[in-house]
Amino acid sequence: MHSSNHIVKFTDDTTVVGLISKNDESAYREEVQRLTAGCRANSLSLNVNKTKEMVVDFRRAQSDHCPLFIDGSHVEIIKSTKNSLVCI
Repeated sequence: MHSSNHIVKFTDDTTVVGLISKNDESAYREEVQRLTAGCRANSLSLNVNKTKEMVVDFRRAQSDHCPLFIDGSHVEIIKSTKNSLVCI
């Protein structure tokens, strides 16, 4: 795991938190790929239809975020959720 990423697990939910700096998303995207591969290797089913991505961007000049794909399926980007607590 890259030092800028954290994985939070609770029951059957998993959250990947990645700090993206200098527009380099590679560590975050690699972490998502490792999680996906780990699920597959352990015969766990990752429901991409229920998977969401929330981007918190504090930059003054915000730019579009590249879409995230898991097993060829686009992950929906959401602006908020009632089920998460984000502490920064």
